[in-house]
Amino acid sequence: MKKQIYILSILGALVFNCAFAQKVKSSRKAIKKYENLAYVDSRNQLLKLANQDDVSPDVIEKLANSFYFNNEMKDAVVWYDKLMAFNLPTEPENYYRYAQALRAVERYDDSDRVLKSFAAIRSEDSRVLEFLKKPEYVKAINEISDDYELVNLDINTAYSDFGTSTYNGHLVFASSRDQDENIYKWNNQPFLDLFELNDNGSVSEVNGDVNTKYHESSTSFTKDGKTAYFTRNNFHKGKFKKNDNDIHGLKIYKATLVDSVWTNIVSMPFNDDQYNVAHPALSPDEKQLYFASDMFGTQGASDIFVVDINEDGSYGVPRNLGPKINTEGRENFPFVSENGTLYFSSDGHLGLGGLDVFKIAANNINDDSSMIQNMGEPINSPKDDFGFIINDETNKGYISSNREGGKGDDDIYSFERPSCLRDVAGTVVNKRTQMIIPDADVFVYDSNRNLLQTFKSDASGNFSFNLDCKERTYLIEAKKDKYKEDFIDFTVKPGQKAELELELKLDPEAATIGTDLALLLGLNPIYFDYDKSYIRPDAEIELAKVIKYMKEYPNVKIDVRSHTDSRGKDAYNWALSNRRNKSTRAYIIEKGGISSSRLTGQGYGETRLVNHCNNSVKCSKQEHQDNRRSEFIVVSN
Repeated sequence: MKKQIYILSILGALVFNCAFAQKVKSSRKAIKKYENLAYVDSRNQLLKLANQDDVSPDVIEKLANSFYFNNEMKDAVVWYDKLMAFNLPTEPENYYRYAQALRAVERYDDSDRVLKSFAAIRSEDSRVLEFLKKPEYVKAINEISDDYELVNLDINTAYSDFGTSTYNGHLVFASSRDQDENIYKWNNQPFLDLFELNDNGSVSEVNGDVNTKYHESSTSFTKDGKTAYFTRNNFHKGKFKKNDNDIHGLKIYKATLVDSVWTNIVSMPFNDDQYNVAHPALSPDEKQLYFASDMFGTQGASDIFVVDINEDGSYGVPRNLGPKINTEGRENFPFVSENGTLYFSSDGHLGLGGLDVFKIAANNINDDSSMIQNMGEPINSPKDDFGFIINDETNKGYISSNREGGKGDDDIYSFERPSCLRDVAGTVVNKRTQMIIPDADVFVYDSNRNLLQTFKSDASGNFSFNLDCKERTYLIEAKKDKYKEDFIDFTVKPGQKAELELELKLDPEAATIGTDLALLLGLNPIYFDYDKSYIRPDAEIELAKVIKYMKEYPNVKIDVRSHTDSRGKDAYNWALSNRRNKSTRAYIIEKGGISSSRLTGQGYGETRLVNHCNNSVKCSKQEHQDNRRSEFIVVSN
């Protein structure tokens, strides 16, 4: 009996050890596939492991991420829920992915709760700071949503179709529809190629040496139709390269059209085997190329960069567009329209879920007053929305998305910007003088103070912009350094066709203590004749400006400082400068009606020369004239 029990114990141990060994082997195999980015292949094995009683948090984390990375957010939420239920420390980025997955299924309150947990770990993360500033972001995005009409194109397939550009009136896009291609392990779809929509509605591969057995996507064409920039896996002249992490990255290549065939494929000089460079987009003047990359200096998973295209065809050094555009998340698919608006997609800025499309004036990126704007619905959705392009003249464009109701993984949608637009024009003027104010910053907000547009007044103080015809109340604000900001509100009503004319009146601010009024008011110097102290006619013109300023700001006090040139004895010059000072103050008091209590001053003789003309130097009459002057310094405001 003891022998039988002993044998059964041995058999039980063998079975247990065999099962344990099998489990370890299966786990290692699944994790290896996951680490090789074969998320679909690893998923079935991870699911089997995840449904066992003693599953590890590491398996659950990888399973959640495998769904997340393939945009299967409903399943990702299920497994992130289970991961967080362990109540154990996890990668901080898992919290952000969890929050994004929750947004994708429109569980915004739950997403906000997770973001707050993420904020406790990553308090300095720009994605956290933006969320804390705008906790009502969903409401704000809904407020700015517009009446775009999106149409799912007939060319879409059950696979991925995305990333459009236009070439000679034809639509060029990336697609994994070619079933003869090898399978990409990330999503178990064929590798992407570039295709063209022909005039007769048929679709054909782009002609030439562009397509290979690996990925090609994201094109941008010069206006003459002779040069194309496009994204491709790191595969060139038959050579396939991986980086030090054994990952097959992306690069931007340039092709030239020769006899209707795209050929002469050249790798961009800023490419590198160790990082990704993708999604090229030319500026309207074709002097700059925008792109996405995770190269050195990237703030997040991918950032938007720009590089100059020199006249000789060479390229400058890529520049990161900075923290206003780029976050710790993903920024990609840049596009610059003819009117200079930069559009891009991001999952780091506050959005409805996944990648959202944002916009900003390309030449105002470094301006502190400019802000990026979410495009709102229906351009954006709870899923990934990217590859936005638009023709500003026709108001027609395209966007790619994996939103609900599509035909495949990613689909291409056409859209037309609402034709009902109201012209709004106005002028920025000085409230005191009614003089125009050029280069003022102008901001347009909705009724909830969500920024809609930002621009500057032109050289004539004028500004103009368009608004849709929805019934809304707007607020428009103007700002400029050394002026008090001003704003007005107005309402657009249905059926109202007249253009709106607005006038913003900025109130000049009092100068700070120590300010020289000559610099502030653009004064010409208050000069005196040689050995004289009377006020000259040319000086009266400038003193009138000083008087006007002091009347506009009744609390301002001025210190008058008067001087002589170096000729004559020091004691005499000291007395002469004080006579000049007395006559200057007397003119302001008597002619301007300014209280004497607001003016102080004294003469400084020849002790504060503005040039080299001291007693030992021979100078011209004009050089000596430069020293015979009165100055006006703000000592109280």
